[in-house]
Amino acid sequence: MADAPNGKVTFVGAGPGAADLLTFRAARAIAEADVVIWAASLVQEEVLQHAREDAEILDSAAMSLEDVVAVYERARAEGLRVARIHSGDPALWGGTQEQLDRCAEIGIDTEVVPGVSAFSAVAALAQRELTIPEVAQSVVLTRLGGGKTPMPPGEEVREFARHGTTMAIFLSAARSGQLVRELLEGGYPTDTPVVVAYQATWPEELIVRCTVGTLEETVKEHKLWKHTLFLVGPALSAHGTRSHLYHPGHFHGFRKADPQARRALRERGASGAGT
Repeated sequence: MADAPNGKVTFVGAGPGAADLLTFRAARAIAEADVVIWAASLVQEEVLQHAREDAEILDSAAMSLEDVVAVYERARAEGLRVARIHSGDPALWGGTQEQLDRCAEIGIDTEVVPGVSAFSAVAALAQRELTIPEVAQSVVLTRLGGGKTPMPPGEEVREFARHGTTMAIFLSAARSGQLVRELLEGGYPTDTPVVVAYQATWPEELIVRCTVGTLEETVKEHKLWKHTLFLVGPALSAHGTRSHLYHPGHFHGFRKADPQARRALRERGASGAGT
């Protein structure tokens, strides 16, 4: 029966930076943890206020994957609860899957708590909806190829840019010239609006608006090379369109459509007015 202790590792999405963007579930996971592993360079120290005074606090910046897994193995043996804090949302560029796989091999329970992604935080700061009716109804989340992790074939920025919709581009500020070239090669006009966000939701945050044509000079002017995200696409300056969802001619399970307004929608070709 020496194998009885099990423990648990909870991967906590800490959001883009601001400690008050943690979810209640994330704060609870940190408060219940015996060991807290966090990235000091990517997460504000305020999040540790949720940790118990007697909790063991480890900075992942000084740890390899093997070091982190060793903590999980100890947690499995001693029945400890670990909160592994990741910036943003663990589903995006978090390095969480390799850890989840190791936890499965070890036999320790796991949970993932989603967090606010930087792209959604930047959209909120810019006060822009990324999916404007009749302008853009998709958002592409990607990064520039050529960095530490190669891009799979067909996932280059220029290929996604051909869709002409909204793009959220991570981890690419250090190669802004290449980014501009690929956006233009993909078909975005030079006057396509861009929101450049550095350290979004941190005290030192910087939000700058520019265009694809002025993106490179904007990045260099502000000396940005990391912790920067780009939102690109026509939705970032679009106005005047309206969602069918709240149109009086649209019906659903909780609201009947106004007959005259519904006819008007049908005449515009809105065949999905009731879906």
